[in-house]
Amino acid sequence: MIKLFVWYFALISIFYGTMVVLFVHIQKIMETSGSVVNRNFKISSASKKMVDSLLWMAENESKYNLLQKEEYRFYFLDGQREFERNLSEILRIESALKREASPWKEVFREYVRMLPAGMESPMEEETPKDFWFSEPMINEWVRRISKVRFENEQEIEAGMRNLNYRGEMAERWGFVGLGLSVCLALVGIVFLTRSINRPLRELRKGIRSISQNGLTEPIPILSKDEFGELAAAFNDMTVRLREEERMRSDFISMLSHEIRTPLTSIRESINLIAEEVMGPVNERQQRFLEIAGKETERITDLLKHLMQVSRLEAGALKVHPRPLDPSSFVFGSIDRVTPAAEAKSIRIHAEFPSSVPEIMGDPDNLQQVLLNLLGNAIKFSPPGSEVLVRVDEQESGEGKGLVFSVSDRGPGIPVDELSMVFHKYYRASGVRNEVDGVGLGLSISKHIVEAHGGTVWVKSEEGQGSIFGFTLPIRSEEVS
Repeated sequence: MIKLFVWYFALISIFYGTMVVLFVHIQKIMETSGSVVNRNFKISSASKKMVDSLLWMAENESKYNLLQKEEYRFYFLDGQREFERNLSEILRIESALKREASPWKEVFREYVRMLPAGMESPMEEETPKDFWFSEPMINEWVRRISKVRFENEQEIEAGMRNLNYRGEMAERWGFVGLGLSVCLALVGIVFLTRSINRPLRELRKGIRSISQNGLTEPIPILSKDEFGELAAAFNDMTVRLREEERMRSDFISMLSHEIRTPLTSIRESINLIAEEVMGPVNERQQRFLEIAGKETERITDLLKHLMQVSRLEAGALKVHPRPLDPSSFVFGSIDRVTPAAEAKSIRIHAEFPSSVPEIMGDPDNLQQVLLNLLGNAIKFSPPGSEVLVRVDEQESGEGKGLVFSVSDRGPGIPVDELSMVFHKYYRASGVRNEVDGVGLGLSISKHIVEAHGGTVWVKSEEGQGSIFGFTLPIRSEEVS
């Protein structure tokens, strides 16, 4: 959260910093353009009219001196009044802008000094007949006004250059701000994505490991933020789970050993009584002794499986691999489950390729795996159905292998439970109350196959049966 806040604050700071710079430059542009429009352009227009008025006055003075017509005198005075109006307009503009050092004020003072004594303005009705500007004087005024007008034009040019400069600066800083924002956004996105994805990936791996294997190693704590706290909490949870799993395994192992001795005594006692060592037994007693013997054997098998699971989880499985013929291995397993299959009128059919390479494995352990798969297939298949055992060669990026699969016509497994079938104590929800078992066989099979470098898998569709299988690497001599 702190990283996100810092990134967001930096992005907002760059954005608003850019906006402030743009605002300052735009404000300067508005000031300069306002000055050019409201002062310089108006002064330029008024000064041009003043020059035109002076030239008009000079023209009418010449005509009056030549023709002595009174109308030229009035034309002259109209030109002078126009001159004064434009000069007054310029002075008003200068006063509004509060410009103290204005050349137009000097022009006005010179104009006032030029007027005859007692004559503040030619606007009065009685105007002396000699109230004329001489041509040299008019030329001088044209030159003087043109000079001041030229200075005004230079101010306009300077203002336009300033406008261009401010515009370029605004554009430049705008692009700089945009570039920094985009770069910071991209860097922030990459950094935040990486800082979020890495701990999430580790956490996801840890959770997946728990769901698949039951336990996981502590995940690395990559940061000190909320994700680091989440990783630390996850590690605390895994430590607690591992400790509870160890305590449970120790308890099961201890319980198995404690029950084993009295269970052996009970089994031997039942055998002695059944063999009439302690005296004759009738048929009814014999039947109950057989039931007690079967239940004792069932409890013994359960204890054996519990202890085997504990050894497998502790890594105590000793594998003694040797060359193994797949056909003998499969048919030997089928022979052992044939009585159970015949009891339900289930046919077991085996399919092999034309030539089957040998595999390396521990016959006893691997036969336990295949017997477990065959036993489950017979247990869950309806009477009169068929169980199919297939052996196929498979080639993958890791090399060649043999695939052993067992297909049944049982009730199938729900899709949402497929990922849990190889977990300890798992039993399908649809058959928990119908079929005996504690759910250890597939977990034991998974450990055995993985100890041989193979993999176990399952395919199932609810109501269509299941296919359980395992893949084992082919013997190296066969591969070469």
